[in-house]
Amino acid sequence: QVQLVESGGGLVQDGGSLRLSCVVSGRTFSSYTMGWFRQAPGKEREFVAAITWSGGSTYYGYSVKGRFTISRDNAKNTVYLHMNSLKPEDTAVYYCAASDFRGSTSRNQYHYWGQGTQVTISS
Repeated sequence: QVQLVESGGGLVQDGGSLRLSCVVSGRTFSSYTMGWFRQAPGKEREFVAAITWSGGSTYYGYSVKGRFTISRDNAKNTVYLHMNSLKPEDTAVYYCAASDFRGSTSRNQYHYWGQGTQVTISS
């Protein structure tokens, strides 16, 4: 069974930075495309970023492009989301997910999910 555990969320001020981490266990981590999604209260879960198994390709949602960076360390079974220039509208629960579909940005193609970590940006 695949398990994903996120960490690194918290409360930061407008313009601040955070780094989220997600550790994967249970199956071969390096074979998955890894993604980050977020869900704000009353809104649908939206795509944030994804990275292919080799790290050679990355994908970003329009609202975070240029501010967020996704990376992975296959030796540590860990994927990261570096978030800079945070805004109040980035406030959400952030979820890590794993997909068998290369480069997927669709939440329907992610079959393994973490429990989420809360990120709150104060204005």
